Amino acid sequence: MKVRPAALIVREGAVLTMRYRYGSSYVQGLPGGNPDPGESLCDALCRELSEELGIMVTVRSMVLAGEVLHFNGREDTLHCVFRADITDGDPGLDRVNTSAEAIEWISASRLGSVNLYPNFGARLAGEIPEAFCYTGPLQQPYVGD
Repeated sequence: MKVRPAALIVREGAVLTMRYRYGSSYVQGLPGGNPDPGESLCDALCRELSEELGIMVTVRSMVLAGEVLHFNGREDTLHCVFRADITDGDPGLDRVNTSAEAIEWISASRLGSVNLYPNFGARLAGEIPEAFCYTGPLQQPYVGD
């Protein structure tokens, strides 16, 4: 099982997401990525956000964790979502380092109605967590390549 950190960055009641297109479907992703060998989750998150969005962040506590268990030959993933604060820069896509099409700030109340990766939308649509919650397996809709 691989582990993928993601950032929950909230500004004025909206959550920072990155929009990806897979065929005719869209996915809103929480910014993050995969750690390099020997890299901590927090360091990986800081590096990924710097590379993909050009921002520096302070990573706070982990607020959500849940697994996506794949039965179609793909690797299972434990998603770890950390609260993070932007300390420098404004988010902008670096198209060399990401395949995202756009950055979108989505109202937390709408997160339950979008195809969010990882699929914590229903959990985040209620109240943005400050304390840790383990959700167990997530029902992640698969969007083909």
